[in-house]
Amino acid sequence: MSSTITSKLVKKFIPVRKLSSRKGDNGKVLVLGGSYIYHGAPALSSLAALKTGSDLVYTCVPKINVQSTRAVSPNLIVIPLTDSKLTRGAVNKLLGQIPVDLDSATIGMGLSIQDPEALKLLVKSLLDRDVRISLDATALVNYILPLLSGKNVVVTPHAGEFKKMFGEAPPESKKARIAIVEKFAKEYSITILLKGPTDIISDGEKTYLNPTNTPGMTVGGTGDILSGIIAAMLARNRNGLESAVISAYFNGLAGKSTQKKLGPHMTATDLLDELPSVMKSFDKIK
Repeated sequence: MSSTITSKLVKKFIPVRKLSSRKGDNGKVLVLGGSYIYHGAPALSSLAALKTGSDLVYTCVPKINVQSTRAVSPNLIVIPLTDSKLTRGAVNKLLGQIPVDLDSATIGMGLSIQDPEALKLLVKSLLDRDVRISLDATALVNYILPLLSGKNVVVTPHAGEFKKMFGEAPPESKKARIAIVEKFAKEYSITILLKGPTDIISDGEKTYLNPTNTPGMTVGGTGDILSGIIAAMLARNRNGLESAVISAYFNGLAGKSTQKKLGPHMTATDLLDELPSVMKSFDKIK
């Protein structure tokens, strides 16, 4: 049984931000992505996490991207990945550089993976530290699934990535799409957010629909922003399904608001600018 996401539901799921909180209490997030071609993806995710309310965001990108990433914004804490692609050596070094009390991580946006064992090592090591994880783009691979079962992980595929990860393409019919998302979410004990005109979000037990219907959001980078929002939410809300629901809703809301102003002429950075205004009426500060 699926239900459509409402503002009332999102308000219920939003975590409280304490008046007495200090720097770090509202989320320490790792964003790992980027490659020679895709330098913007991890920067967009990182800025989305900050705009969503994370206190500290560590942006890990290949050395070749460090200068351009730092130039994007002074708000980013940039950690160089020692190799241009993800290798075991680069992962081992990174694990020694990031905070031991990291809350969440989002991995994959624009990332080149040289060694499948490197991605496995990274994901397993973070999960062993009780870091909540969101996977996107190149990290959506079949060989990572055995590590994720029951670990409160969120994966965010579009239809093509879904087929690559699970071996079956999502059908056109909404009812059949819901059934296939529920099937694999249950089988692997993960939360799946299948992106599309209607986002389908399920943990295998509960399923929510987020009808965005915003043609302007086909522009590159909007999925990177979604990943950043999810990472920020996972840092404060340990429930993967609730975090995915909140994030899809806000991403869609920002898209609708931006399209109202700009029509289908938006870019991902326009969406970023819109996030705080659509989120602030949902804030719970006590």
